[in-house]
Amino acid sequence: MSTDSKERDPGLFGPRSVTWQMHGDPMMWVAGVRALYLQALHPRAVRGVMINSDFRRDAWGRLLRTANYVGTITYGTSGAAERAGARVRKIHRLLGVDEPDLLLWVHCAEVDSYVHVLRRSGFPLSDAQADRYIDEHRESARLVGLEPAAVPATTAELAGYFTAVRPELAAGADARTVDRFLRRPPVHTLLVPARELLWRRVAALAYNTLPPYAHELYGRPAPPPERVTRQLIATGNTLRSVPSRLRWQLPPGHILKAMARLGPDSRPAPYKLRRRTAILDGPGRAQRSDGGDCTRWRTPG
Repeated sequence: MSTDSKERDPGLFGPRSVTWQMHGDPMMWVAGVRALYLQALHPRAVRGVMINSDFRRDAWGRLLRTANYVGTITYGTSGAAERAGARVRKIHRLLGVDEPDLLLWVHCAEVDSYVHVLRRSGFPLSDAQADRYIDEHRESARLVGLEPAAVPATTAELAGYFTAVRPELAAGADARTVDRFLRRPPVHTLLVPARELLWRRVAALAYNTLPPYAHELYGRPAPPPERVTRQLIATGNTLRSVPSRLRWQLPPGHILKAMARLGPDSRPAPYKLRRRTAILDGPGRAQRSDGGDCTRWRTPG
């Protein structure tokens, strides 16, 4: 491969993918926290993390490394994505959480959370595009060691997976440790006011978006869905009002690096999905998944 070809490498997904447009949205942070809440409900998966990782000693670092990984496999070159996947597979082997069923749970909780939170907060994702996004992420499943053919490829298949795995879920001691951390993570004394003002609201909103069975397992009542949807839309509108270029300046700057590599036309933007909706959508394509609840959220207006 020539130097110029490497510089223009679109990566695993590329600017025409649904993933490319979605992952530039600021509500991905709320979705990531929801995924952690959901993942913690699988006792064997969370036990491996709690016993063998540095989650409690360096939880913030682990969260940032996860965000960096998602940015790398989305906007980095193919080589960078493959190297990131190899590092994750090695870590999973060392932690003893490389069993396919555990990897599949983590994968499905993440993908479901990204689709659910973004759509419910007003991101313009059609039914067919939601299916396409889930199908695209069989590639990210391959990176962590899963066989793509064994991974859900549509929202309907994802909902079926959650229905099947639900009897295995429980909120044990490890899940409650994760819950306590997410509600009140350790910070420097000077940052306590910011944690109380900002982070706890983000964590509460992420928790509130969980499916009903997750609220039941955690033992806290589920808030009215309509109120949560309004909060998601308001939060999404607020965060999206911050200029993208300003948001994307935050390290490590994956999106800006991708635009420098591929040109300004590679800029992620929701309107690019609207252009392709008529082509992608067909009758009866997808159903919006809520951790297996299959609720179809409608954005007012």
